[in-house]
Amino acid sequence: MSIDLESVLAGGRPADPATLDSLHDRLATAAHEQGLLDVWYRTMDTPLGRLLLAATGVGLVRIAFAVQGHDRVLDDLAQRVGPRILADARPLDGVARELDEYFGGRRRAFDLPLDHRLIGGFRADVLAQLPRIGYGATASYADVARAAGHPRAVRAVGTACGANPLPIVVPCHRVVRSDGTPGGYAGGAEAKRLLLALEARSAGPVLPPGDAEGGPAERSADAGA
Repeated sequence: MSIDLESVLAGGRPADPATLDSLHDRLATAAHEQGLLDVWYRTMDTPLGRLLLAATGVGLVRIAFAVQGHDRVLDDLAQRVGPRILADARPLDGVARELDEYFGGRRRAFDLPLDHRLIGGFRADVLAQLPRIGYGATASYADVARAAGHPRAVRAVGTACGANPLPIVVPCHRVVRSDGTPGGYAGGAEAKRLLLALEARSAGPVLPPGDAEGGPAERSADAGA
């Protein structure tokens, strides 16, 4: 597929937006078809502000909040995943749709391919426990530390949750302090409170405490200490 940039730029004046959009779409299609991209990304507006979504050929690799600095996140992806990065919303339409459903209270679990290459070591042990905390429930940092096999590493669990590259989808917002207060969050304390409130409003019956598969113990998302 060829893109005739010379004809577009001839005459010395910028192309109209529709032409530029068409060129971008053709460039993105050609890059995908030829396997030339390491990462593609888009942004979307949500009740938590604008989110950056980034994916690879494996799956969704990064979700970032505006407060984390989208440009910094893209620079980090260029270093850790690969430098061939292109804004292209279409391959991420499914991710955006599931997030819209989640924020609308119509989705409780995500069905998305994930790329876990940014997660390793102890952090992987911790984040593997988080999907076991059901929608509308929470677990304490101490609960997660025990479930991950590191019962004394409570503070490190907080650090691992704070470095989660896939927040919301991998639900680190459901991990709270032992006294029931929310604790820290990469998207900010208010974002965490909003997520917990959303799930508390939308959840049906909550599973009883404990997990048959050995996951962290759960409590209602709007429960006290």
